[in-house]
Amino acid sequence: MLAVLSLGAGPVALSPDTVTAALFGAGTEPQRIIVQEIRLPRAVLALAIGAILGLSGAALQGLLRNPLASPALFGAPQAAAFGAVVVIATGLADALSFALPVAAIAAAFASVFVLLAVAGRNANLLILILAGLALSALAGAGTALAVNLAPNPYAALEITFWLLGSLEDRSFQHVALALPFILAGAAILLANRNALRTLSLGEEAAQSLGVDVGRLRLAVIAGVALGVGGAVAVSGTIGFIGLVSPHLARPLVGHDPARLLLPSAAIGAALLLAADIAVRLIPATTDIKVGVLTAIIGVPFFLYLIVRDRRALTGGLS
Repeated sequence: MLAVLSLGAGPVALSPDTVTAALFGAGTEPQRIIVQEIRLPRAVLALAIGAILGLSGAALQGLLRNPLASPALFGAPQAAAFGAVVVIATGLADALSFALPVAAIAAAFASVFVLLAVAGRNANLLILILAGLALSALAGAGTALAVNLAPNPYAALEITFWLLGSLEDRSFQHVALALPFILAGAAILLANRNALRTLSLGEEAAQSLGVDVGRLRLAVIAGVALGVGGAVAVSGTIGFIGLVSPHLARPLVGHDPARLLLPSAAIGAALLLAADIAVRLIPATTDIKVGVLTAIIGVPFFLYLIVRDRRALTGGLS
């Protein structure tokens, strides 16, 4: 339903019947162009990027056994954005080059790997957040430096708007650019779902049951880096989808990390698709960037989670 609404929402509103007809080659030529060439790639990217962000968030929460873990909290999207911005600002690649997701993936991989290396295996939430904030700040500073060193002001302005996170004016070229990396990352994360379930018993118990925890950690890092890097390369930074989605899925499927992955992906896809519809319906001279909207919604939700966990801890001690 959301997909049909996405194909119909915009400056030229189309009914569900018109959308369905245009999608299958009927209707007028302008309607077919709007649906098939302008809005369909945007909807596909919203579904794919939302799904990989939700899946990555659930996988990281299962790996670290921490419900506040997410790619954004640990600096992976910011690092991916830094890698992509560097190759754009230096002229090494354009927005449709495969060098863009490769650079974004490498930076995201480095970010998550450094975080786990610095924080250690048994780090508590405070250490993880502090390390993630440090990496995010470093990536943000590097991105700002890359923008300052951009070859011309037009490039700097384009990079700045891109960093806000948007699916506007995306084509099937962008879909072809990002989808292979997103699918590869998703496949790696889903292939390790049973190991994540075993890890919920603790590292020692998981190792005694035959799980190579070190290999699992690297696999999840690789999956998150591939998926988030490919997503950020075409959409910019879109935050909080990876944090919110697993929390919305748990009341439906429970706390089993293996069962949580696919529902989190589905909810992430729905959330980003709904947010992308909303930015087109909010009255404005131009589309509001979807990354701005997800942050406006996600930050209060994150604060709510912290307050809830603090109250639960206080109640348990009293």
